[in-house]
Amino acid sequence: MIGIKMGKVTKILNRDEQKTEALVKINDVDCKAVNYNQLTGAIEMGDTLLLNTTAVDLNLGTGGYHFVISNLDQAEQNLSQGGHIMKLRYTPYQLKVFAAEEQESTYHEIFKNFQSLKGMPVIVGTLHSMLLPMIEMIKSMDKEIKIAYIMTDGAALPINFSNTVKNLKQKELINGTITIGNAFGGDLDCINIYNGLIAAKEILKCDIAIVTMGPGIAGTGTKYGFSGIEQGHILDAVNDLGGKAIAALRISFADQRKRHEGISHHSMTVLDKISKTRAMIPIPEFGKSKKEYIYDQLSHTRIEGKHKIISMNIGNAIDILKNSTFNMRTMGRSFLEDQEYFITAALAGKLGVMVLDDPELKHVE
Repeated sequence: MIGIKMGKVTKILNRDEQKTEALVKINDVDCKAVNYNQLTGAIEMGDTLLLNTTAVDLNLGTGGYHFVISNLDQAEQNLSQGGHIMKLRYTPYQLKVFAAEEQESTYHEIFKNFQSLKGMPVIVGTLHSMLLPMIEMIKSMDKEIKIAYIMTDGAALPINFSNTVKNLKQKELINGTITIGNAFGGDLDCINIYNGLIAAKEILKCDIAIVTMGPGIAGTGTKYGFSGIEQGHILDAVNDLGGKAIAALRISFADQRKRHEGISHHSMTVLDKISKTRAMIPIPEFGKSKKEYIYDQLSHTRIEGKHKIISMNIGNAIDILKNSTFNMRTMGRSFLEDQEYFITAALAGKLGVMVLDDPELKHVE
């Protein structure tokens, strides 16, 4: 069951077109709440809200927010125009979107006539925190490169939960966003990763696409029990459509959990067991001991024979990331606390630019 409480809005903390953050009073205690305007309409000072308090009740990592189920003072809401594709289907929260590929969409024929991604580099990550270092590196190399971000439904479903995406769009570092599956709120909505990739290429006209889940990966400490396992079939989808698949590794020497030391068991499982087609895998040239640790890990898998390993010099990655104006964090750790993680993600972005600039790399097998 979910935790449900009623609260009254005492202060609007932040409001934009997509999301409203507010203080609500529950049993004489002020708490933070998030309202997704697309899902539950507008909220105002003094409104009585029905709130999902489950994550806070369980002390989960959602930033300490409750989420609005309904505004009891504005209970009647009208449907938006157009579209018939449902997300969060058959739940009390199901909402209608106008998917880009629908029959009534002006883009419908684009999907019907699609042929190939024509070697477009697609960088596939597993954690939302990979997005920022990838984009920082890409834009440091060429500010004119057009980037599309495709957010999967492997974690947070509303793209507007991500302040990273909001800030990247405000600074015009992302040219467009696409939400797929049950994720929602992107500039475009698509039913699955295949049409998401087509939309990135043919509608947003991007040069490079980045695919990751939103904030909040789910994991269980078991071999296959993590939502980042989606990276495997996404890499295959890129290859199915004629793109150039680049797999971003999750590497850390700061994570205290043994299963995430060096190359995380998440990356090892996906690339060894799940993906069925060949991807390019950039690996930074860290110091001797860390390099030996990483390649010893690989030696116990089929990854080196199955995929194309690209050894990459760190170059100016540290300076680029250290001087970022964004708050760069993963699992609560900053860039300085987990450099290897952010450098690895950044070099996946760099490899995307290299593929874009060098047609020969598009045909590397």
